[in-house]
Amino acid sequence: MTVQQPLPGALGDEQFPRPQSLIDAMGPDVDAKETGTSLWVGAFKRLIRNPSAIVGAIIVALFVLVALAAPLLAPYGADSAARWASQISPSSLPAFSDEHRLGLDPFGSDLLTQLVFGARQSLIIGIVSTLLGLIGGAALGLLAGAFGGWVDVLVMRLVDILLSIPSLLLAVSVAAVIGRRPEALMLAIAAAQVPIFARLLRGSMLKQREQDYVLAATSLGLRRRTIVMSHILPNSLGPVIVQATLILATAIIEVAALSYLGMGSPDPTVAEWGRMLVKAQERLESYPHLTLLPGACIAVTALGFTLLGEALREALDPKTRK
Repeated sequence: MTVQQPLPGALGDEQFPRPQSLIDAMGPDVDAKETGTSLWVGAFKRLIRNPSAIVGAIIVALFVLVALAAPLLAPYGADSAARWASQISPSSLPAFSDEHRLGLDPFGSDLLTQLVFGARQSLIIGIVSTLLGLIGGAALGLLAGAFGGWVDVLVMRLVDILLSIPSLLLAVSVAAVIGRRPEALMLAIAAAQVPIFARLLRGSMLKQREQDYVLAATSLGLRRRTIVMSHILPNSLGPVIVQATLILATAIIEVAALSYLGMGSPDPTVAEWGRMLVKAQERLESYPHLTLLPGACIAVTALGFTLLGEALREALDPKTRK
């Protein structure tokens, strides 16, 4: 009996290379240590090698540290607003001194104290509003992505109506109806964020529903609720988390914008970066630092969240992995 010899190269190493050879063939940018790791572990390893992510993380960490440690870092307490109003004249402000490192604002408040406590106010309102928008948008996106059919159509038409209204106009309308309170700012900014999270989660869930593991779970007889909550939803949250990081940058800007428009806290002792811009605009030519300092705080903080969010998106996106 004659045994047929295999064709040259049919089953050899050239056809099925060893694992290390396969890794080498994929290029120098592929780290062998990342093979077999989870998505989030691999994303973290790519993040710490990304200069933009490091810069963004440092800015965000400093912002959070200043906001949390405001009573320790500020030279005066939060209730010291207008404490030195008697030193202010219509034509001039006191010069910088050891007592007031950045000087006083036009209402007699220590400028450094206002900046530090303004960071705390922006952080609290920004995070709470983003969480509220995330919860509301995730609920709508979950309904649309899980049930489909008429539920999907109804939810998405509601989302389209919200998207047709400019976000700042929607936030101003909500804040005007509720009143001038910090809670009004949170709800106003969250209302503008709900349709963004809803559409993103719904699209991500529809993409996951077409994967083979969903078909396999359905073939095994698992209930729809189990498949959605245990498999589809966890695998769809990656883009939503990335978007939440980017939305935080927008929330910081919108907090300042609404405060600038007079929608902030009615208490004059509450430090807000947007209100500081309003106070300083009458003396912009004489004392530009009164406007530049809070404006720089808003811009740098938003930049930090944007850099971190974009780096996280690139780390989680297979098409842009390095």
